[in-house]
Amino acid sequence: MSVYLNKRAYTEQETAEYIGMSRSFLRQARMEGLRGNRTAAPPFIKIGRSVRYLKEDLDSWLDNHSKLEHVLQGELSNV
Repeated sequence: MSVYLNKRAYTEQETAEYIGMSRSFLRQARMEGLRGNRTAAPPFIKIGRSVRYLKEDLDSWLDNHSKLEHVLQGELSNV
């Protein structure tokens, strides 16, 4: 039985709308990975040539990035 059974898989367009970023950001982040100080792409799965994102992965990715944003803002305010 598949681990992904009964999980919501978003398309690239749905993901872009859900996280408030552009489709081009998603594509570029997937291709570039963790180079330099780039933002890592949300976790994704490939089904053939299609890319899909699981809602729970997106929620976790958003939570981690909002925490990082608060930490960085706190460091900047101390300067």
